[in-house]
This record gives sequence, structure tokens and C-alpha cells, in this order.
Amino acid sequence: MQEAMFYKSENEFLKCELCPHNCIIPKNKKGICGVRQNINQKLFSLVYGKTIAYHVDPVEKKPLYHFLPGSKIYSFSTMGCNLKCNFCQNFDISQSLKGKNAEILGIQISPKEIVKSAIASHCKSIAMTYNEPTIFFEYAYEVCKIAKKHGLKTVFVTNGYIRKQPITKISKFLDAVNIDLKSFNEYFYKKICGASLKPVLEAIKHYYKKGVFVEITTLVIPGENDSKEELTKIAEFIKSIDKNIPWHISAFHPDFKMLEKEPTAIESLEKAYLIGKKTGLNYIYTGNIYGGHENTFCPKCKKAVVKRIAYNVIENNIDKGHCMFCDNKISGIY
Repeated sequence: MQEAMFYKSENEFLKCELCPHNCIIPKNKKGICGVRQNINQKLFSLVYGKTIAYHVDPVEKKPLYHFLPGSKIYSFSTMGCNLKCNFCQNFDISQSLKGKNAEILGIQISPKEIVKSAIASHCKSIAMTYNEPTIFFEYAYEVCKIAKKHGLKTVFVTNGYIRKQPITKISKFLDAVNIDLKSFNEYFYKKICGASLKPVLEAIKHYYKKGVFVEITTLVIPGENDSKEELTKIAEFIKSIDKNIPWHISAFHPDFKMLEKEPTAIESLEKAYLIGKKTGLNYIYTGNIYGGHENTFCPKCKKAVVKRIAYNVIENNIDKGHCMFCDNKISGIY
């Protein structure tokens, strides 16, 4: 356990101010995430140093396409999440703490040991991923600080359900985020995710404002968030921040509480891709399918600067962040 950041006392309760749920937590109780507990009027993180999964991944799997292309990234997670998405593909670790007698599983791995393992695995960066890094903020924060001292870059793969103050604090040590913008509909967020849309939009803008490199992913779910109107709103929102923010449009596969849904048709992803192009976004990708739009093209000369097959980079024509054909700057971290 580790005392949590971002909370205050309110009479006999504690108010957690890490994420927009703003949980009011009575004595011995936990917040919505299931990993932050009021113990003797102090809020503690129950997952500090308690890792449930770790693995070396290609960075493209996060997905991050404009961040050290072709490199390896050391990925790790704890249990728990502050959302309850019915379509979660990692529900076994993110949603299993919702019951009364849920047990927090994992093995003790210190922040120093995480960084040591990343270096030993010849990784250039570390990702807090698989579950929601916001809910193990204290653990992630220490990992990020130590990683920077050793020349490693750091990444959040996140739902974006976090308040501005924590973003500001960790932005000094965080290089990139891939944020799930799951929908542009408040009803979707409330009904399917147990959250709200506006805080996610604010988080995206604040990460960008604080200089963290942003990529965005939208999982396209048939009949839920795949209308032309909604996809256009998402693309327009991204463009309103920066037309160079990469947008990953991913195919849904039935999982967790959405087993009755059909997988996303390739035509739906193509529709979303064309909407993004029409809106004026420079970097759009389709994922979770074979042979989608996975190459990076220079917005100026239109040539492929990064060619990919699945998660493998087979050709990289970016030199010091610039297109090798026309010297145009390619948005990203290289």
C-alpha cells in the first residue's frame, strides 16, 4: 500500500480528487475503481507496486504509430478501472474488483524493478496499459520519474477519465498518451461506460496543452457509435485541437457483456477513415483488422514514410522527425 495523492477530508469521509468521479469514501470503503481505500482517514492505493501483467510489446500494439516506430515497449498493469465498459477486452483484470469480496491479485514489483526490467529487455519506453493507469497513478508516477532518469520514455494508454491536476503533475515525466475517445455521445458514456464525455474531452485537451504527445483511438461498435454524424463530431473535435493528432479507428470484436454484437464491418471502418480524411485530419489508421490503413503518409508529398504489416515496421523513411522525400516535418516522437 501507498498513501494516495489527490484527496481531501470532508468530515468523516474522504473525497478522492484523482478522477472526475470525485468519490466520497467512508471509513474502510473503496472508491469506484476498487483500489483506493479510506483507512483511518487516509486514502491509500491498494495496487502500488502490485503488478498483474507485464510484457514486451511492439509500440505499434498500443497503438502508437508516431512514437519511436518499430521499437519495443515494456508494458505493465495492475488490476482495476474507474470505468465499467461493457465491451472491455481486458475485463478479467479491469472489472474483476467490482464485487464485494474481490481480491486484488498481483506480484510485488517496485518502480525501480519495472525500469530495470525494461532496460534489460532492450526497450526504449515503458507503457502503463492493459488496465487504466489513472487508478494506479502513484505507482505510475514513480515509474515515470525513475524511467526519465535512465533515458527511457513513458506512455499512458488511457481512457482519459482523469482530472487536470494529476495530468499537470505527471506531464513533466510523461512523453505520450493514447487516449480512448469511445464516443461523442453522453448517453453512450453513461450507459455503456459508467462515466461522462466532457471530462474525457477536457483531459485530451489538457494532455496536449501540457506537451504530452497525443494519439487517439476510437473502437467502432455497430449500432452504438458508428453513425456518420458521431464519427464526424469525433474527427472535428480532434481537428479543433490539432489536425496532426493521429486517429486510430479500431474494429470491435464481441467481448465481455457485448457478446451479442456483430464484429465491425470493414465498410464501417472505411467510412470512418473517409470521414477523417474529409474533415482534414492528416494521420488516420484502421486497426484490429488485416490489411487496413496502417501506413503513415507524408501530408505534403503523400509518400509513405512508414510502411507496416500488422505491428511490424517494414520501412521507415523518417529522419529526425522529417520526411526523407521532401523534408516535411512528421508529427511525433522519433
